[in-house]
Amino acid sequence: MTATTADTMVGSDPRGRGAATRARRAAVRTLVTLARSAAIFVPVFLVATFLTFALRAISGLSPAQIQLGENATPEAVARVEHEWGLDRPFLAQYWTWFENILHGDLGTSWSNNADIDELIGNGLAVSLSVAVLALVIGIVGGFGLGTLAALRRTTWVDRGITGFTTFMAVTPPFVVGIVLVAIFAVGLGWLPAAGYVPAAAGAWPWLSHILLPALALSFDTIADVARQLRAGLIAAYRENYVIGAKVRGLSPRRIFFRHVLRNGAGPALAVLGLKFPTLIGGAVVTEWIFGLQGFGRFANDSAQAGDVPGVQGVLVVSIVLVVTFNLIVNVLLARVTPAS
Repeated sequence: MTATTADTMVGSDPRGRGAATRARRAAVRTLVTLARSAAIFVPVFLVATFLTFALRAISGLSPAQIQLGENATPEAVARVEHEWGLDRPFLAQYWTWFENILHGDLGTSWSNNADIDELIGNGLAVSLSVAVLALVIGIVGGFGLGTLAALRRTTWVDRGITGFTTFMAVTPPFVVGIVLVAIFAVGLGWLPAAGYVPAAAGAWPWLSHILLPALALSFDTIADVARQLRAGLIAAYRENYVIGAKVRGLSPRRIFFRHVLRNGAGPALAVLGLKFPTLIGGAVVTEWIFGLQGFGRFANDSAQAGDVPGVQGVLVVSIVLVVTFNLIVNVLLARVTPAS
């Protein structure tokens, strides 16, 4: 058999053509998802940054109030505002600020003249460590419980998991955090009750300090992912293609991983896009309980001090984080779930 004949046979293989077609369709769906997400991100980012910058004009706050106090003379206030460029037209201020953001410059703090991007970077390392670990715990726990409940549907296992996830969903993170500290930090002494150690100091010291706050934040994610996955898998098991796969004699394992999980995981993946902002926002209370100087603490301190550049930087970073994570989730949905 010649090479040309072999190539012709491979090229005419229906399975090969089918795999290539599916790969092209998946690539097209991914590109379409990226294009749609970018089309949404650009106007959302522009409007959000404009409204964020308008906070100073709406609030009427000034760096002179922080640096000079309430008894400052009008001349002193005008001098400080001129130094910060606040006497320029609003749109000119916004354009300068927006250009700086595109170059990674979030401005300077009114409170201590420190770079906002450096202050946020220090806090973000803490908060993202906790939030990402909480998300991983939520995904693993939610998929495990949701899958088990779907496979054992209508049994006592299913009812027990449903009751447990309902309890997890209605329990506030700060209550979970206090209980975890009382049991694992104070009672058993297995984990530290507060503080943060960078990952550069070692994997276990870093993990041991973020494990309890991550567990406290993960409860709601576990509950929602488990419930959405259970419902999606049960609905997928009722579809005709699953019945046809059973008739053809496919093994239950292959039916689950090849057909049921792929078609039923969509709602559970979609809910993750809503959970990431919740994890970042919920970090404010959790960081107070566990003594973490994170992103949420910085946002709270900036708001209470009237440090508008700090609040603006927090909002901009939050917008970028949320949009980026939703983009990742949308791409995963496009890759995992079959085309409609």
